[in-house]
Amino acid sequence: MTNQNIQSRQSWLITGFIFAILWPSAATATKVALKDAQPLVVAVFRFGIAATIMLFVSHVILENKLPQRKEWRQLAIYGLLNISVYLGMYVVAMKEVTASVGALTVAASPVFISFLSLIFLKKPMSPRILLALLVCISGFVVVAWPLFADASVTARGLALLLVSMFSYALGTIYFTSRQWESLHLLTINGWQTLLGGIFLLPFTLLTYKSDANLFSAGFWAGTLWLALPVSIAAVLLWLKLIKQDAVKAGLWLFLCPIFGIIIAAVLMDDPISLFTVGGLAMVLAGLAISHYDKKLSTPME
Repeated sequence: MTNQNIQSRQSWLITGFIFAILWPSAATATKVALKDAQPLVVAVFRFGIAATIMLFVSHVILENKLPQRKEWRQLAIYGLLNISVYLGMYVVAMKEVTASVGALTVAASPVFISFLSLIFLKKPMSPRILLALLVCISGFVVVAWPLFADASVTARGLALLLVSMFSYALGTIYFTSRQWESLHLLTINGWQTLLGGIFLLPFTLLTYKSDANLFSAGFWAGTLWLALPVSIAAVLLWLKLIKQDAVKAGLWLFLCPIFGIIIAAVLMDDPISLFTVGGLAMVLAGLAISHYDKKLSTPME
């Protein structure tokens, strides 16, 4: 093996491990920020910071072109599904579920995407995908089951989390089914994030309570982590992985729920019980069963 091959392999492994740690860390970072702020306040600040940075880099530094005509409509729809509905509902749901459950749900997103692709892309109905979805959802319930007793997880929170994942899957399918001409991915991600945040702003203002938002160090730490390492760095790392090898890149998603649970246990004291291990095994099994479409599995959070 040549030095170049060794360096390429090392770069692949480092990139993959960093992605697998950053992507599921969103659940714990969200819980940290939510200790001192309302859910939609966290979301709007996160999207505003991430979008401002991405658009500055895209249009000012890289001098990429602005979206044109129909692209604005596509960006608005994509932002509505992928940011406003998905992440808006996700952050509200995280108020009523543990970081472990949140990390598991996000890690299983390829299964939701594969399921909805059967419907919206008119692919042949696959019993394998239906089984994978059922196994993954059962895994979430198994992890959450012992937590219902002390209200660490509520039925409403779990339901919102699952509905949000369907919106994410629908948004991803919409993204892949549209022509984006020569728009840079940073431009697409920046504008859909900004537009999605703008759509959430009226709801944020209507529900805002000044005494519920302390804007503490914890709030800024969690929000900035969501905006920078998750919304920007993790997405760019994922794009780098699938550019090199889309098939092998998908294998890193199997590490995401493992790292997500570890991070939640260390930083949030989330319990790791036999239910946690069993539910994790079911989610991983669901991912393995699905053999998801690699073209539809790109995280764009």
